[in-house]
Amino acid sequence: QVQLQESGPGLVKPSQTLSLTCTVSGGSITTGLSYWNWIRQPPGKGLEWMGAIAYSGETYYSPSLKSRTSISRDTAKNQFTLQLSSVTPEDTALYYCARTLGTYGTGNRYRGQGTQVTVSS
Repeated sequence: QVQLQESGPGLVKPSQTLSLTCTVSGGSITTGLSYWNWIRQPPGKGLEWMGAIAYSGETYYSPSLKSRTSISRDTAKNQFTLQLSSVTPEDTALYYCARTLGTYGTGNRYRGQGTQVTVSS
């Protein structure tokens, strides 16, 4: 059973870079056809897919966030990381990591519990 756990600071100041890590257990992030996604949900809004890194290491980003987003991985630790630069209060959200198969997405079945990030000075 794949399990995912997000970690990172809960408070980030405007203009700084938000960095979150997802630690995966019960499966390898290099398993064929697996995609490892970052999703967020701002207060009172729906889920927003941010980007993903595939089992191959290829990355995919939402067009609206591409200029500020970077996703990387550490295969030795079975972790993948999100970096979101130049954050503003509009980036305040519950951030999730999730696994999908075959393509990227919001991963309803295998998703972490989420971590709250607040952008505020």
